[in-house]
Amino acid sequence: MNALNLMKEDLNSALAKDPAARNRWEVAFLYTSLHAIWAHRIAHSLWRRRMRFLARLLMGWVRVFTGIEIHPGATLGRRVFIDHGVGVVIGETAEIGDDVLLYQGVTLGGTRLNRGKRHPTLEASVVVGAGAKVLGPICVGEGARIGASSVVIRDVAPGDVMVGIPARRVDRRRDSRIRLRHDLLGDPMEQAMQRLEERIRFLEQRNHGDEGKLPQTGDFNI
Repeated sequence: MNALNLMKEDLNSALAKDPAARNRWEVAFLYTSLHAIWAHRIAHSLWRRRMRFLARLLMGWVRVFTGIEIHPGATLGRRVFIDHGVGVVIGETAEIGDDVLLYQGVTLGGTRLNRGKRHPTLEASVVVGAGAKVLGPICVGEGARIGASSVVIRDVAPGDVMVGIPARRVDRRRDSRIRLRHDLLGDPMEQAMQRLEERIRFLEQRNHGDEGKLPQTGDFNI
């Protein structure tokens, strides 16, 4: 696919994923996150041609004007959209699949000093909430969602929903079109504490002579 068609897809993706977007002219001229993606596509082409100083120089200026830092060595798929985008950092060996949605403050960072694969891979249709950190050479599976301010340091299975520090799975959905509803995500630690309280209450009742069937141990895994 040629560069012009890629840019059109990026534009249409912004219109589809941002309810505040009103028309193509507004998005094309005013959306700095879209400008950063377009500039990266140019810089990545320069990077692959070994024109690495020019690639870094271009993305350095992009960082100054947009607040978005994308290393020219990173790989971006089709129809990637960054909502708002200020504070987004994408490392050199990061790989982002098609139809990925990133919110402001997201970091796709490294945890190693050695060369080679140091940054995460996001497969198609992943959604990463505001302020989330995805760190290391891990893989976030297709359709997975990462809650706001979560820190992901392990692989994420396709379709999983992850929240917390470190992030834990709280749900599993197959429909990748569903976006993050943080009011419905739940807190895995709170859920674990509730199960523990239920267990303690049951044992206290049994010790006081109340009869009842002991719940299965698996019902109270923390």
